[in-house]
Amino acid sequence: MRLARTENVGPITWRRLMNEHQSAEDALNALPEKARRGGRKGPLKIPEMGEVEREIEGVLALGGRILTLFDPDYPPLLAEVPDSPPILSVLGNVVCLNAPRSVGIVGARNASAAGMRVAESLATELSHAGITVVSGLARGIDAAAHRGALHGVFPEWGGTVAAIAGGLDVSYPAENAQLQAQIAEKGAVVTEAPLGTQPQARHFPRRNRLIAGLSLGTVVVEAAMHSGSLITAQLADRYSRAVFAVPGSPLDPRCRGSNDLLRRHNHLVETIKDILPYLRHPDRAAGTLFAGLAETRDAWGAPPLKQEKDLEEARRMICSLLSFTPVPVDDLVRRCQFSVSAVLAVLTELELAGRAEMLPGGAVVQLAPDGTG
Repeated sequence: MRLARTENVGPITWRRLMNEHQSAEDALNALPEKARRGGRKGPLKIPEMGEVEREIEGVLALGGRILTLFDPDYPPLLAEVPDSPPILSVLGNVVCLNAPRSVGIVGARNASAAGMRVAESLATELSHAGITVVSGLARGIDAAAHRGALHGVFPEWGGTVAAIAGGLDVSYPAENAQLQAQIAEKGAVVTEAPLGTQPQARHFPRRNRLIAGLSLGTVVVEAAMHSGSLITAQLADRYSRAVFAVPGSPLDPRCRGSNDLLRRHNHLVETIKDILPYLRHPDRAAGTLFAGLAETRDAWGAPPLKQEKDLEEARRMICSLLSFTPVPVDDLVRRCQFSVSAVLAVLTELELAGRAEMLPGGAVVQLAPDGTG
């Protein structure tokens, strides 16, 4: 937890550090030098043991539980995702996170009455069928999906999971506070954020990957172009999970994004009969992430190059290729022609230095001096 809560240590960097150093203590000891090589001037903010102990105590006081990637109760579908969170805080029934079949339902916050009716109806039927419904507890489609799942009869599985962007002790939006409490009682609320975290714009793409990673497929109901719901769909596709969309009126801008998903040959949904045949476990999670680029070890855990001069050349090349526009890491590998291990070693240093950030789905973006993309 100390490593996961360290400044600039994202989930991908956490996993790589653990694979490289084999223990969190060794990884923590190596951080200052790695950050210095990445160009950092000041010290990293590494939490003291007392800080993480207080966080654990706070979660337990709420009646919650903390899961790590090493925990047998960590959601298996999410664990397969290469940028899965190293730490999860859960309030409610952890069993819901391990359901053999789960479906994400996402869509517009300013949804139409018809859209919310469709989302609620689909969620109710899915829950009756023993399928867990995952969503993001936003107003509109998300809230309708959670309410529909809570109406289900809850056979052996079923129910609903809310993936949130803030801490377990934060209700957002405030209007859904009662719904969040109901989900914690009958399903599960899950987050990777520490207690007290107030949701900000940059937190929601991370929340979206939780929805995509926890689900065998994601249904989009009413989504404008360039909306967060489409980010969830894109992540689901990259994780080799099914993507579905409910068709909407071409006159409604809230439906242009979801209709575009259908134009791109994703699955059309009118009833759950259009969903059930595709709820199969993916043959290979993570889909196209680093496809064909893995070396003898897993790409995320490959050791860095031994010769510093090779890494120095890789740093120069990679820094010149990065920009404020996200670029897939596999594109960086192809363009700079260094090994996966070299590229990931350099990106780890740059992320620790606060000069780059690994984004959900395997892309990287350059950060401005103030830490913004």
